[in-house]
Amino acid sequence: MKDNRPKNLELQTLHFPLPAITSILHRISGVIIFVGVAVLLLLLAESLSSEQGFSNVQQWLTAPLVKFVLWAVVAGLLYHLIAGIKHLIMDMGVGETLQGGINGARLVVVVSAIAIIALGVWIW
Repeated sequence: MKDNRPKNLELQTLHFPLPAITSILHRISGVIIFVGVAVLLLLLAESLSSEQGFSNVQQWLTAPLVKFVLWAVVAGLLYHLIAGIKHLIMDMGVGETLQGGINGARLVVVVSAIAIIALGVWIW
């Protein structure tokens, strides 16, 4: 029996199609949301603790690092929402072909990029 399978699989030589990349990013954005909720709850708890806590949060939100973290969490939420809507539409039977999956992935990337850039402009 001749075995033609690769002996050493180099991950850098693999080229994923766009639907696979958007699916992986959907999972990564879910992890970002999960971690980010803790940060957002921390900010909420501090802002509701007292008047001084509210002032502290207002002051923290002017710092570039906090703005970046806030942008990353909400950007992950936006991407996850848009990709999730695509999955719901596919569950209804729309875009289940190979070309439909590629077109849906392109649409997710374009709409998400526009939304995330608009979010960045709004935050900064």
